[in-house]
Amino acid sequence: QVQLVESGGGLVQTGGSLRLSCTASARTFNAMGWFRQAPGKEREFVVAISWDSGSTTYADSVKGRFTISRDNAKNTVYLQMNSLKPEDTAVYFCAEHRGGRHIEDLTEYSYWGQGTQVTVSS
Repeated sequence: QVQLVESGGGLVQTGGSLRLSCTASARTFNAMGWFRQAPGKEREFVVAISWDSGSTTYADSVKGRFTISRDNAKNTVYLQMNSLKPEDTAVYFCAEHRGGRHIEDLTEYSYWGQGTQVTVSS
């Protein structure tokens, strides 16, 4: 069983940047994704990356502002978040995609981290 640990969250002003990290306890050859959940809302897809970094999928709400990357030698996935907005405030989770045709579907993810809080002040 793979364990995922997120880090890098915090409090930032509107327009600021944060870089999240997600480190896995073992190497994974699966796609990895980031999701977020704001208070009172459902968990939503943010971005995903294939195992070889050859393919990425972004939610429309973060395109042009967020960038996902991974370093398989370090078993780590990164989420660079720029031009942050108050509506980006949420707990951010990374997860391992177990396969399937809908990489934006959280039910296709098997292992999840505990989440890291991102708060963007206006």
